[in-house]
Amino acid sequence: MEITTMNHAMQLHAQLIKRGEDQNTLSLSKIFTFSALSNSGTLTYARQIFNSLQHPNSYFWNTMIRGYAASAEPSEALLFFLSTWQQEHAPNPDNFTYPFLLKSCARLQWNHEGKQLHALIYKAGLESDRFIQNSLIHMYSSCGELSYAVHVFEKMPDRDVVSWTSIIDGHVDDDQPIKALKLFEHMRGDGITPNDATLVSVLRASADTGALGIGQKVHQIAKQIGLDSKSNVSTALIDMYTKCGCIDSAQQVFAAIINKDIFAWTAMISGLASHGRCKDAIDLFDQMREFNLRPDERTITAVLSACRNAGWVGKGYYYLENMEMIYGLRPTIQHYGCMADLLARTGHLKDAEEFIQKMPIRPDAVLWRTLIWASKVHGDTDRCERLMNHLQNVKTNDSGSYVLLGNVFASAGKWHEKAKVRELMNQKKLEKPPGSSKIEVEGTIHEFVAGDSCHQEAKKIYTKLEDIARRLIGQGYQPKLSEVMLDIEDEEKTFQLHHHSEKLAVAFGLIKTNSTTKIRIVKNLRSCEDCHSVMKLISKIYQREIIIRDRIRFHHFKNGKCSCGDFW
Repeated sequence: MEITTMNHAMQLHAQLIKRGEDQNTLSLSKIFTFSALSNSGTLTYARQIFNSLQHPNSYFWNTMIRGYAASAEPSEALLFFLSTWQQEHAPNPDNFTYPFLLKSCARLQWNHEGKQLHALIYKAGLESDRFIQNSLIHMYSSCGELSYAVHVFEKMPDRDVVSWTSIIDGHVDDDQPIKALKLFEHMRGDGITPNDATLVSVLRASADTGALGIGQKVHQIAKQIGLDSKSNVSTALIDMYTKCGCIDSAQQVFAAIINKDIFAWTAMISGLASHGRCKDAIDLFDQMREFNLRPDERTITAVLSACRNAGWVGKGYYYLENMEMIYGLRPTIQHYGCMADLLARTGHLKDAEEFIQKMPIRPDAVLWRTLIWASKVHGDTDRCERLMNHLQNVKTNDSGSYVLLGNVFASAGKWHEKAKVRELMNQKKLEKPPGSSKIEVEGTIHEFVAGDSCHQEAKKIYTKLEDIARRLIGQGYQPKLSEVMLDIEDEEKTFQLHHHSEKLAVAFGLIKTNSTTKIRIVKNLRSCEDCHSVMKLISKIYQREIIIRDRIRFHHFKNGKCSCGDFW
């Protein structure tokens, strides 16, 4: 009996009722399963069937929970479980019940309820079931409780590909990509063959760290096991190559995809935009539309990013104003943020401020920070200080907002006001994230922070920095001391600027790589003006191509010029 529509299922159910077979669970199970689990089914009707049964067996209980767990309201799975599992004729929860409940907790990020379920699992003696253990790892990782996930993982005597993938993915989500890559190596050492989900997680980790060499190895593994053509893996490869600064390789992967979905198109458009190839990004968007593919919110964000990075104000307005009219997409805070950033970066500070104030969505701290930063860059300190009132009125515990306030005060020489901001941050126990830069050399990721002297080759790095400093002076370099937001002597400011994390990373790259190798660096913050001008000079002096990915975009430095055109 094959059921194709909900109407068909209801007709069959009516026939069972007429024949008096409505309690025949064997005949009813297919109708019930279709209602609960099929995309064409209706959970409400499945619940009616369940309620009509005098003694539903464990299959009906678990299928009901499974349906709710996968629905738009996963909390219903837990509510159903709590309201029914202690009924007189209810079967005991088993190794199928708990994974579905844990899935609901993972989707809802309900760690407290997840821990309670873990306790029930332990009491029921099911803690050694691998299916349940894998579900616990996924739940704890999704809820930001990685230490608990690791604890469950480490106690498992027999791990499968799902176990490894869940713990790798958890580390990527927890901003520990280097640890995730090490776990992948351990997994392969244990002889576990990765699946497509594993490869996607590892490619995400490679993208986050800029580990091109590792990403390329994963690409080869994907080819060897025949997974490189899967849509999710292909999209992850495009993202990895893009974020590792290899836009040409990303385009090769994209071109090889036979049936490109919206995710692949969006990843490629976004990658081109982040590398400053904005015309190519818009051209690709036009090609996508020729295939009658409908863009989603992320696609439009990528298109607006291209307009922002190119400084195309008119095009930005065009795509923003037409996204709802043409595609039926309502602009989000990300779309308005791109437009506000575009206006601000191009010096249209008044227009940007009016745009933010007229938005139908309440501006957040990020939007105000964007405008304040641009005002600072364009030297409009009066606007900076006036706009800070908006930022201070937005309730946020984001350290970035307070750091920006302090920097604006420091730029204006108002050290007393900056000290007040620092005191407020201390009261709120907020810490400024340290600037860090990563560089991959021979398959190993090296990370530097400003003034770092812990690296095993620190002596060679600092010697190289001295050589760089001498050559910079010969090119007429003058340090941009205003980038140091501390009330200290100019000599100390120069020293601090000279030891920013990306300068340490590029010095290490010059030491450890040959003259034809591109130096690729990933920085967690926006590049400062001094580092940007220094990288241009280094690329000219040493005749080396340097690719830096900062928090905003890519910078390709070559022969004394940058691909961003000094616009970031």
